Amino acid sequence: MFHLAVPQMVFDEVRRQGLGDWVTFLFSDRPGSIRTAEGYELGRIQGPEAAETADIVVVPSWFDDGRGLSAALRNVLQGAHEKEVAVLGLCLGAIAVADAGLLAGRRAVTHWQAFDMLGGRHPDISLDQSVLYIDHGDVMTSAGTASGLDACLHLVRERLGADAANQVARSLVVAPHREGGQAQYIDQPVPRRSADDPIGRLLEWALGHLREQLTVERLAGQAHMSRRTFVRAFRAATGTTPSAWIRTRRLDAARRLLETTDLPIDQIATDCGFGNAVTLRQNFAATFSTTPTAYRRRFTTRSTATDLRDGHVS
Repeated sequence: MFHLAVPQMVFDEVRRQGLGDWVTFLFSDRPGSIRTAEGYELGRIQGPEAAETADIVVVPSWFDDGRGLSAALRNVLQGAHEKEVAVLGLCLGAIAVADAGLLAGRRAVTHWQAFDMLGGRHPDISLDQSVLYIDHGDVMTSAGTASGLDACLHLVRERLGADAANQVARSLVVAPHREGGQAQYIDQPVPRRSADDPIGRLLEWALGHLREQLTVERLAGQAHMSRRTFVRAFRAATGTTPSAWIRTRRLDAARRLLETTDLPIDQIATDCGFGNAVTLRQNFAATFSTTPTAYRRRFTTRSTATDLRDGHVS
């Protein structure tokens, strides 16, 4: 039930927040009803032909025994891919996507418990345990269970921009940004922390001073801690290092300015604390595998598309 609810929850929140007229619906091999692993009965499930109208097709999970695809579902996934419809395999759903032949020779991720099974069945797929999701543009896979939230929020950001993804994330009260592979670059809110928490106060302060030089020593001093104590407390609170957290926040800020302003790259680099355009480009390319200029061009193009805010998601 959780796997099934995740894409519906995230994508329907787009509509609830007034960010676009996204509509979700359920389909299966045949119309009627299905019984979930938890024993719940779900009715009014549409047949496979319903997926022909979708702009995104999601396989939210799969059978624990890794059974093969039915001919009907294989046709749905292959047909969607041929029509350049995005296909998402969340958690064990990557098995179905792989069996449809959409991951041949590519990197992918799934629940860690299914790595051996998927790798044995498709040895040409390069499985990566270091990331929460991998997006090839046309096909996307995610790791176990809750990482489906990260993947779906990433897709919202790709379709509608960082501000939209951040708004959805705040509404759903998702976890803070989870560091990991470079595919993870969604915007998520800084966690709310108590007023007497020095790390919480520091995070808020740092977000307002990103353009300044933020060394570990300065951050530790701002938190009124020794360097060693600060680094230990920071990792315990955020799951990452101070320098990595600052770099991610600066990239978040740069991405937002690229999407929403016409500021020169040099100015964005300065405003976000990178100092110069060369450093911004190096960090941007290392994290997002594209340049700031190409990134801006992509979102400028999308912002003029009439179908940007409309989508049917299954």
